[in-house]
Amino acid sequence: MESPKDLVRRFVEELWNARKLEVADEIFAANCVTHQLRSGAPVTPVARGPEVMREHLSGWLQSFPDLRFSIEQTVVEGDRVASHLVMEGTHEGAWMGIPPTGKKVQIRMFTIHHVANGKIVEDWVLVETLGMFQQLGILPDTPDLLRNFAERADKSFAPR
Repeated sequence: MESPKDLVRRFVEELWNARKLEVADEIFAANCVTHQLRSGAPVTPVARGPEVMREHLSGWLQSFPDLRFSIEQTVVEGDRVASHLVMEGTHEGAWMGIPPTGKKVQIRMFTIHHVANGKIVEDWVLVETLGMFQQLGILPDTPDLLRNFAERADKSFAPR
């Protein structure tokens, strides 16, 4: 049986980067659960077995056909693997209702995969969503975002 670290490497290299969708059956438990971590929102576990994972990956690849992941760092503690990843791709198809922009994005992510009986049974995912929206041109860059907020706040609190 492969190590948890090797299993997570297969998740990135074989499933995502090589687009070997059949690998999902080998690395994900049927009852796998994902916890998508979002700022200011409750964490809601979502079932994500092999079939759902294949659909998830296919959706991303329709939006970002050249999508690639690289593992920057990995830390293993028992049956859990924490990874710092970089995702790169070009927005060439609709994504979350956003029409294609043709823009290249480079997004940082952090994941924790829990492995049991040779399969991923649970994961936690934190994506640099603000940076992605900024790179796609949906939101202004951070200095402009802060300046816009400060200008609105000044007007809201100005004496009348």
